Amino acid sequence: MSRSIRTRPPFRRFIPRRVAAGLTAAVAVSTLAGCTGSGGAGGAVDFNGVQSATIQIESEGTFADPENGQTAEQAGLGSGFFISADGLALTNNHVVAGAGTTKVHVGGGDEEYGAEILGSSECLDLAVIKVDGPGFPFLGWQKGDITTGEEVYAAGFPLGDPDFTLTKGIVSKNDTGGQTAWASIDHIIEHDAKIRPGNSGGPLVNAQGQVVGVNYASVAELDSNFAIHRDEAQKVVQKLIDGEDVQSLGVNAQALPVGDDGTPLGVWVSSVKAGSPADAAGVLPGDVLLRMSGTTLAQSGSLEEYCDVIKTQGTGGTIDVDVYRPSDDTFYRGQFNGKELSAVTVPGLGQQSGGATDDREYTTITDDSGVLSVEVPADWTDVDGAAFQGIGGHQFLDVRASTSLQQLAESWGTSGVTVSAAEMAPDLTPDAIFGYFTDLTAQCTPTSADTYSDGVYEGQYQYYSHCGGQSDYVMVVAYPEDQSYVVVVTLAIANPADLPAIEHVMGSFAVTF
Repeated sequence: MSRSIRTRPPFRRFIPRRVAAGLTAAVAVSTLAGCTGSGGAGGAVDFNGVQSATIQIESEGTFADPENGQTAEQAGLGSGFFISADGLALTNNHVVAGAGTTKVHVGGGDEEYGAEILGSSECLDLAVIKVDGPGFPFLGWQKGDITTGEEVYAAGFPLGDPDFTLTKGIVSKNDTGGQTAWASIDHIIEHDAKIRPGNSGGPLVNAQGQVVGVNYASVAELDSNFAIHRDEAQKVVQKLIDGEDVQSLGVNAQALPVGDDGTPLGVWVSSVKAGSPADAAGVLPGDVLLRMSGTTLAQSGSLEEYCDVIKTQGTGGTIDVDVYRPSDDTFYRGQFNGKELSAVTVPGLGQQSGGATDDREYTTITDDSGVLSVEVPADWTDVDGAAFQGIGGHQFLDVRASTSLQQLAESWGTSGVTVSAAEMAPDLTPDAIFGYFTDLTAQCTPTSADTYSDGVYEGQYQYYSHCGGQSDYVMVVAYPEDQSYVVVVTLAIANPADLPAIEHVMGSFAVTF
């Protein structure tokens, strides 16, 4: 079973390239003095040449900080290593994803080289870059088994220091699973060769200078360090070299920690790769991905669900996605490799709500079959997920919630939500469904009605006010692009404080037939 490594990636952002000499002395466990040894198999350098084949990578671009939500042009430093003499180098995706420019220093030297990102994978946290220039020293891969207790060395440029460091340790676990906030990897190596921020993407080598893994994570308080297993990297490296993105939608992703109430917050988008499926869909730095293909993301504070959807649907598959954009406090719905994101809004809500804000907690509820889901205010604790027979005798899946479902059914004085869905039939038209709710026509004042479109579903909505003299009522009847089913969302709003829940519900309902 995979376990979650709850820590931040060893990638250093906001650090100048040159730091005080005193810091170098404080953090360097072992330093090599510009060695350029050779003699490894197939032209690769040996242990004495590890420094010459290890690079420091400076990435500059627009990144959004999950700690404060601010988006700005920033520079960050990580590590990597050459895997061929013609400048191909391997590093971590989170070091380079979303970068506008990538620059490289080789072996701790002052000369600066340009680099191009060829292919990447946010789920495997790997990327290949091509450094401009010929005849670079490079590292070879360890042959044979990687064994527990094997002596290993972590090479790189931690803490943004331009001086190369090498730390020694042993393999404590030679093959385990790892779920982190920024990757989902089936095969990793746990070791105790100390790594810190800035070591991301640097090599973990054996005593012969051969690559055992690619460093990407650490837990300082446990003195545990983690590298992507050699076999995991070798399986995809040629695809990355060929410019193919693997298990990737083009985001520099980080799962946000689960809230105090146990509710997952989603996947934070730090940056977006130009031309990627995420870019084409309209995802922006600072967005939070909430659901993909109806699956709630970051349920354990890791990228596991996000990557499982990509593995199932494929990088080129059409994937429904629900997004929250904190910068404009708006929900969006759309598709990767499909429809662009569209804001989920109900026209006329602004006038009704008077600009009310919404700082309450929400929780996800599902119907008994698990096909329907929606986020509702956490105090709507009376929930029923039973199916029912409805219009024309059709079977509807259903989930509903309120502070009191009995009062919701018997009066207009209680707020609540109902999400229903049924397989498509000729008589399940918007007019037929709206007409079925005769109480709305008889006891409410129609306020607005129009087409509904949110990037995945299209249909019609109706907004009523003064229902029974007490509440507002919203109903949406919508269909997916293939018209295979109909979804009906109804909301009773008896308390003005509940008005902002309309957009939250409309931006969170999901159907996974």
